[in-house]
Amino acid sequence: MTDSLSTSPSSSSGAFLVLGGTGKTGRRVAARLRVAGHTVRAASRSGEVRFDWAERATWERAVDGAVAVYLVAPDDPAPTGDFVKAAVAAGTRRVVLLSGRGSDLFDGASFAAGVTEAERAVRASGVEWSVIRPNNFNQNFDEDLWHRPLVEGRLALPTGGVPEPFVDLDDVADVAVALLTGEGHHGRTYELSGPRALTFAEAVDIVARAAGRPIASVELTPDEYRAELLADGWPAEAAEGLNAMFEVMRTGAVAEPVDGVRRVLGREATPFETYAVRAAAAGAWAVARP
Repeated sequence: MTDSLSTSPSSSSGAFLVLGGTGKTGRRVAARLRVAGHTVRAASRSGEVRFDWAERATWERAVDGAVAVYLVAPDDPAPTGDFVKAAVAAGTRRVVLLSGRGSDLFDGASFAAGVTEAERAVRASGVEWSVIRPNNFNQNFDEDLWHRPLVEGRLALPTGGVPEPFVDLDDVADVAVALLTGEGHHGRTYELSGPRALTFAEAVDIVARAAGRPIASVELTPDEYRAELLADGWPAEAAEGLNAMFEVMRTGAVAEPVDGVRRVLGREATPFETYAVRAAAAGAWAVARP
């Protein structure tokens, strides 16, 4: 497989298939591809193109004519290999996989099974592939896991005080688009992080200053964290998965910043402080007044 411009997906008239097209990374990747003038097929269970990992009948329309695929793997490892084969058979020539930093260190663990199998599948695909492995996203603080607790004024987690070099989703999306459309990335895996590591207590303090109000950061034991998640209505399986994520983080294996953003984009990654000021200005942690 070569990286010649003549075989690049960006030089053809085919579509870019973005799985998880309504998700945190997928919608950003799809938007950037469209701004650049590419034909995009944003696929998800609720997207413009319906795609469901559990319903293989939805795969055919998604992959038909797709020259490149942005792949967000399911938690269940079972369908990914067959999907990649179906995409290649339909004409896909490049796959960019969203994995997670540290996934290679915990091969065999249930919480990493989906991305571990996906990495195996894309490497064995016979077409151009690249993998991105980001740290936890900045936007987990305002779009997802930790948003509501921060709005309520208390973020309680089992971090062990180990720092995390949170990475901005805009950086992740920029890297993904560069890999989907550019040259020289075949067969490469890029770890992505922010420019420096912060403890969660430090990150919460930055968010609190940006939001202009106090927010508490509380350290829990894994058992206490699980109990709080269950009391908050989380399913037991999800609670176990989140505890497993923090178990990985507490080892310190993914605590050091890496230079993947700069290697791909030629610029430094976005500082957490920049993200927090931007999110606060957009009202991310505003408290509704009665």
